[in-house]
Amino acid sequence: MEIWLCKAFNIAQQQNNWPIAPIMLNTDGPDLVKASKDFWMRADPVHLRIEQNHIMLADSQAFQISKEEAEQIVQDLNRNLSHQYGFSLLPLRPDRWYIRTSRTPAMQTYTLGQVTCMNINNFLPTGSESITWHKIFNEIQMLLHDHPVNQARESRGELTINSVWFWGGGDMPQSIQSPYTHIWSDHDLPRALALASNINFSKLPSNADEWLHAEIAGNHLIVLDTLLVKAKYRNAYSWHETLKNLEKEWFFPLLKALKKGKIDQLIITALNENSSQDFIIRRSSLWKFWLLPQPLPSFISRH
Repeated sequence: MEIWLCKAFNIAQQQNNWPIAPIMLNTDGPDLVKASKDFWMRADPVHLRIEQNHIMLADSQAFQISKEEAEQIVQDLNRNLSHQYGFSLLPLRPDRWYIRTSRTPAMQTYTLGQVTCMNINNFLPTGSESITWHKIFNEIQMLLHDHPVNQARESRGELTINSVWFWGGGDMPQSIQSPYTHIWSDHDLPRALALASNINFSKLPSNADEWLHAEIAGNHLIVLDTLLVKAKYRNAYSWHETLKNLEKEWFFPLLKALKKGKIDQLIITALNENSSQDFIIRRSSLWKFWLLPQPLPSFISRH
């Protein structure tokens, strides 16, 4: 989803990295991004699990981490690493950590969304300086292995914070252009993009009827990402139940609104790890009686 949003807002890659760190920093630490010309990269806390011949990554959607835990871990990491490697970590949010360096490393990374619940061996940083960051990656894991915070978490039966994931490095884009007039989402990246492009942002309504009741004209982006976590973590039953809820609370009311002329066009964009698919519905589409309704699996297999 991060990559799709960057493309939707005409944000280009920087050295093959999507510059999400400086965009998010604009909301997490606006004074830092305005006052500093340093390079910023995300180094988010994650849990790694060894599976036979590969290593799987779980992000903060699979665990909770408190502000105190994050600050204690980062303080110890900075004490051991900052002098040697010339950077410092900042836990501006418990689950969003940032790296600040005086120069741009020659390294390409993958987004956290790309690697969550995947084998990290296929997604490690590449580039002429990647070996140094692989070393830092390994040292951080060694420092976190017996860390007091993780010992306490393990005793409570919680997932340990045994690594970080480097990604999203870059400089703040000079211009972020939005094709939308209003964004509705509970996700922080769309909120940051709305702020950067100076357009309206609102928390996601509970259903389409509530959104329609606002009667705000324009081109709206509504981010319905409740299926994302279920899909990544292979929770088939919850995914199916969530999809049924989306049908009831969003898609069926939007279809009725389209029939009544309350909206002119609906574009449903479905994403997976490799591609996206747009389903475009206009009022005129509803008159095509010869197009019979088809079950969702038929579209999945087709695309």
